[in-house]
Amino acid sequence: MIELDRLSRRYGVHVAVAELSLTVADGELLVLLGGSGCGKTTTLKMVNRLVEPTSGRVRIDGEDASSLPPHELRRRIGYAFQRVGLFPHMTVAENVAVTPSLLGWDARRIARRVDELLEMVELDPGLVRDRRPHELSGGQQQRVGVARALAAEPRLMLLDEPFGALDPLTRDRVQQSFRLIRERLGLTAIFVTHDMSEALLLGDRIAVMDAGHLLQVGTPRELLTAPAHDVVRQMVETPRRQAAAIDALLAPSGGGSR
Repeated sequence: MIELDRLSRRYGVHVAVAELSLTVADGELLVLLGGSGCGKTTTLKMVNRLVEPTSGRVRIDGEDASSLPPHELRRRIGYAFQRVGLFPHMTVAENVAVTPSLLGWDARRIARRVDELLEMVELDPGLVRDRRPHELSGGQQQRVGVARALAAEPRLMLLDEPFGALDPLTRDRVQQSFRLIRERLGLTAIFVTHDMSEALLLGDRIAVMDAGHLLQVGTPRELLTAPAHDVVRQMVETPRRQAAAIDALLAPSGGGSR
């Protein structure tokens, strides 16, 4: 379980995150949703101490994250983000193997893990293992990024708009693949996005943020049926309006038969 206890981050007079309290249950995917500058990415980075909180606490399974050396904490947490960040001079296999290598896994165990993960993200190890990142499509690179985040068998994953740069068809396939992986492994995850449709499709619960403050947290159904703030209401109206427009296009045309 992850617990954020009155978590705050200030930059001078600017408050990026204000007294945020949330819990994420084991096996749950919590979406942090909001527009640019709302504090969602800063919140995510405070979980693995890429950003240190000004005040408040992050607890993971009851343990204060600040009591652990940052590098040790990060090796226990999978982290995937939009820019992927694959090392261009390394092969796909070497990229996936970075954290296990740092943890001292033996070569045979690493090789097995690399192939297992590439298959899990629906990439053929024999075709991509020895290729460089620039030889892959954007969707393939994103899948390798997810595989790398899973390499050290973490129970917790942090994902910062990991699929945002993909075209719609590729994005849908990668989202479906990630959903299956999370269910199979029982991962606990915090997923950052500004896309309400993505939040509704992937999240067990959604925490909506604005200007560093938590506006509402609830299941997708709760947000759709009982938005508690005007900002939340505006967000849920977008996918509703898009769905209604598509339904209208599919409706039989009027005028009767000739």
